[in-house]
Amino acid sequence: MRIAFIPARGGSKRIPRKNIRDFHGQPIIAYSIQSAQQCGLFDKVIVSTDDTEIADIARQYGAEVPYMRPAQLADDHSTIGDVMNEFVIWLDQQAWPVTEMCLIFPTAPLLRSTDLIAGHALMQGAQWRYVIAATEYVFPIQRSFLLNEVGGMQMLHPEHFRTRSQDLPTTYHDAALFCWANIQTWRDNAPGFTADSTIHPIPHYRVIDLDTEDDWRRAELMYKVLKEFDGE
Repeated sequence: MRIAFIPARGGSKRIPRKNIRDFHGQPIIAYSIQSAQQCGLFDKVIVSTDDTEIADIARQYGAEVPYMRPAQLADDHSTIGDVMNEFVIWLDQQAWPVTEMCLIFPTAPLLRSTDLIAGHALMQGAQWRYVIAATEYVFPIQRSFLLNEVGGMQMLHPEHFRTRSQDLPTTYHDAALFCWANIQTWRDNAPGFTADSTIHPIPHYRVIDLDTEDDWRRAELMYKVLKEFDGE
């Protein structure tokens, strides 16, 4: 059995009710559910939530919510790892014959079903521990800097002050879209971002982490442009 797992708590702070806020005509979580359904890989699409409204909306769009998440795993200090670990324990208690599971983020309207398919193929082909959707930093992080308490600049990597951008290695960051692994990896709570994990690359124009109202507006514009010019 292969499962898509979408964690969606109710208490988002910076964008209230973020996981079910309207995004171009439907709750944003619907896009993650639909991408999972459309890729044809999953026997079940599961939403984990502590919120009855999110649960009702998830079911309306065809996902399953087999139980409500306990409140202690839905506060500001709970991690994705905590939630995944609790779910895997529940799976083992139910004796579901799960072999592979993909964590899909609930605010991923630019995710495509083809991304999920490609990520799964990578995991199958080389037996990577994790396959994570990621993208390149748009500017070399080795040239980044901080501002001190009076506004002065301080490079994080001063040794690269005179290094040309083209001579610096490419760096990546998590795209906040999905992560594939087999069930034993999730069960072991194995660390990610290691040499036995890899990425499915996502282009910059389809990556945005929705944390602020500015992020949300940019995501809406990006989605609209892709729909109008790419027919996607």
